[in-house]
Amino acid sequence: MNPMRMPSVDKVTVHICTGESGDRLSNAEKLLGTIVKQKPVRSMAKKTLPNFSIKKNEPIGCKVTLRGNNARDFLKTALKIIDNKINATQFDENGNFSFGVEEHTDFPGMKYDPSIGIYGMDINVAVKRAGYRIRTRKIEKSKMSSDHRLKKDEVISFVKEKYGLEVI
Repeated sequence: MNPMRMPSVDKVTVHICTGESGDRLSNAEKLLGTIVKQKPVRSMAKKTLPNFSIKKNEPIGCKVTLRGNNARDFLKTALKIIDNKINATQFDENGNFSFGVEEHTDFPGMKYDPSIGIYGMDINVAVKRAGYRIRTRKIEKSKMSSDHRLKKDEVISFVKEKYGLEVI
């Protein structure tokens, strides 16, 4: 197969939303930092929601973006937690997919601490082909042909082959 046509994992984004700032958010940041071994960034509320007492631009979550070998290693670990099973509806038309982990204690080496509590997390995986950068680069930006864009079926077969994922 042509190496330019091979899909690969571009990035893995891990996100924990606490819905509030304060101790709960700082605990989530420490927890996420220990799981992925990288410093998390706070995510801010986009609008005010008075029913949930959330104000615009208030920090309500944290996230980490992993690339390269770190992303692939973390993805293998996270997929083992969900028993390598994912629903076909969790893939979008561009081939990216998302899934959730209900408890951080499922990761190896993590134990339950009553003072911290239990946190779940969302994991988003962006898949790309070589040559995707021509759409976003600053100099000589150009269009990408529709043949080179990833399709849902191609990504599903790639993930089945590479990570042993079972798509339901």
